[in-house]
Amino acid sequence: MDISHRKVHKRICFQDEQGNALAGKEIRIRQVGHSFLFGCGAFDFMPYVMKGGEEYKQLTESWLALFNYGTLPFYWGNYEPEEGKTDKEMLMKTAQYLKSRGVKVKGHPLCWHTACADWLMRYDNETILRKQLERIEREVTGFKGVIDMWDVINEVVIMPIFDKYDNAITRICKEKGRVALIREVFEKAHACNPEAVLLLNDFNTSVNYEILIDGCLNAGVPLSAIGIQSHQHQGYWGREKLEEVLDRFSVFSLPIHFTENTLISGEIMPAHIVDLNDWQVDEWPSTPEGEERQAKEIEEMYRILFAHPLVEAITTWDFKDGAWLHAPSGFVREDHSEKPSYQMLKKLIGEEWHTDTTVKTDASGYASIDAFKGEYNLCTEGMTADVSLTDSEPVLINMKRG
Repeated sequence: MDISHRKVHKRICFQDEQGNALAGKEIRIRQVGHSFLFGCGAFDFMPYVMKGGEEYKQLTESWLALFNYGTLPFYWGNYEPEEGKTDKEMLMKTAQYLKSRGVKVKGHPLCWHTACADWLMRYDNETILRKQLERIEREVTGFKGVIDMWDVINEVVIMPIFDKYDNAITRICKEKGRVALIREVFEKAHACNPEAVLLLNDFNTSVNYEILIDGCLNAGVPLSAIGIQSHQHQGYWGREKLEEVLDRFSVFSLPIHFTENTLISGEIMPAHIVDLNDWQVDEWPSTPEGEERQAKEIEEMYRILFAHPLVEAITTWDFKDGAWLHAPSGFVREDHSEKPSYQMLKKLIGEEWHTDTTVKTDASGYASIDAFKGEYNLCTEGMTADVSLTDSEPVLINMKRG
């Protein structure tokens, strides 16, 4: 598969602090960060940030050895169980810690009919909408600079017809319509942080989601990217479905994020289950053969997505087994030991899709490099420079001592 678009091909002029060409020098080009977002749910960081402890430290460090992008939970019913009393301190500290470790953070989600705040039900629809917009303003403004990426609204395809239980967001979506509600929440988020990356996110990859996206774009909704959930508890989608989904959603020419990916390393959930949440089991063990299968499926999926020019991010939902639905869906087991999928992905990201090389400058201080897009540390003979290599334009780099 062609991944040349993931690289930069640059001719760089290297100079010292005085502007003198560094002729005939060997320059080490060492990648320290990827432009592509290799992500995972970052829920496991919250206990470590708030409590510390060796157990959580081990989990945190193994997470950081793989990922540069994390999703934090902003489910309204959990974030603000009582009106006016939020978990901002815990989420802020966790987000700040992740950012300090070079991780880009996304908040999920600002608006959703599930895990909604029960106390909203005592208000009429006009008040519910007002409080929803106030909630968006509070979070997007309050976390600006720490979290600048949001799943603005989640699973809107089924939102107005959701009938498992009554909730405030389904009520206002029924009244306003899908596109009208999406436009209101996106416009509020965009107004509060015009530089933020704002996603529409859904598990429904049918034509209904395509129609919804088309309606949003025609209505002028400021969509930054399309979010596609890929929970595969009932078996791997496979190459054919992946490529078919990518083809259909590429027509919008928007960045694509695979926002919630799940692949199982144990028994596959029965095909007759319609709502994954209906599969309730006390135990769901990982198996050796399942772990090998999971690693192979994740590798193929990542290779397909990494090769697609519109895909900017892949997020695995569970880092550790036994999280959502008790599923064996993580990269590490419940005892925190690494699974084959962890080792495979670490090799893929840290070796195959990673640049650590040395180039030699010519008599004019120039050298050509071929490197994966990202952040780099350059060094030669006691001089260094930290740079971003993200395009194919010629650049001039001044190396500094120290």
